Amino acid sequence: MSMAGNLRKVTSLGTVGGLRRVARLARRRPRVDLSHPARSPLGSSVVNCVSYREGVRVPARGDVVETVERVRKHGDGFVWLGLHEPTAEEFADIAELFELHPLAVEDAIEAHQRPKLERYDETLFAVFKTVCYVEHEELTSTSEVVSTGEIMVFTGTDFVITVRHGRHGSLGPLREELESRPEQLAQGPAAVLHAIADHVVDDYLSVADSVHEDVDQVETAVFAEDGARVDPGRIYQLKRELLELKRAVAPLTRPLEELATRPIRVVDPEIQAYFRDVADHLLRVKEQIASFDELLNSILQAHLAQVTVAQNEDMRKITAWAALVAVPTMVCGLYGMNFEHMPELHWKFGYPLVIGVIAVACLSLYRGFRRNGWL
Repeated sequence: MSMAGNLRKVTSLGTVGGLRRVARLARRRPRVDLSHPARSPLGSSVVNCVSYREGVRVPARGDVVETVERVRKHGDGFVWLGLHEPTAEEFADIAELFELHPLAVEDAIEAHQRPKLERYDETLFAVFKTVCYVEHEELTSTSEVVSTGEIMVFTGTDFVITVRHGRHGSLGPLREELESRPEQLAQGPAAVLHAIADHVVDDYLSVADSVHEDVDQVETAVFAEDGARVDPGRIYQLKRELLELKRAVAPLTRPLEELATRPIRVVDPEIQAYFRDVADHLLRVKEQIASFDELLNSILQAHLAQVTVAQNEDMRKITAWAALVAVPTMVCGLYGMNFEHMPELHWKFGYPLVIGVIAVACLSLYRGFRRNGWL
């Protein structure tokens, strides 16, 4: 599929149904963990090193240095080097080979960065937060819903270096998909940067769609007949996981705007139009997350109101039964006093009369409480 076809696919997502269809497709996309040693023949952290010329993959010959020298000797094409959680020692030679800025190298090794875009001379350094939905049978107060990782991308005139952190967010399927569209790869490293950004934001959609299902389940449970018994920890946990997703999505807005609007030497103006589509896609995810957050706030407030109402009902029942017990307690307390002269003390019908008065008073109170909904 060409980039124009990909653009039509993205712009067709104007409805919620379209978003959910993409989310389902994203969930069905195969996940390949390229960090496994069997898939890292070039080193403990190097996942792959491939060169492309006119959008076509060049057969691998030699190590990373030889591949880069061959590309620079011909003066066309570019190298795509993929790494997974490299150490400082493993990354040192690569940083020297590609003349990467020390600050960007430090960020790529240490990870735990906010999504951002920085320019160092002729090199772009982009940070993307990857997200993955953690499957669970039932949401609890300790359930992990969203797992995050990172992808750092160095983009130059003749190279793309991707540094991945975390056990998900593999770029293997994306690489295979791009190789099936040589006309897109022929546009250079910026096309790979766009594909990675689009891949990451598509995952945001997939996770947001799955979180939506969790929100619906919590909402249904809270507004059920026994909603006051719902553990509020489930709602708080879902809000915490939603905040984790928001931290990944929200900061990416500014980097995508820069890629879409500001002139950047390594990004062709034609490709910037596709970054605008990704930025629009990201905006929709942000709006979806904001709506989830507002809905969870309303659900939490409704749950607290239900708990308050349930507590008030319990207090009314306790008060009603206490009033019923107070009548015989009061009468028996009066007649338990040791006085000589008390009404009907020596009358043979006095005891049945007192019992009858107590029974009538308690029955009247009981009927009154039942009529008013206290019992």
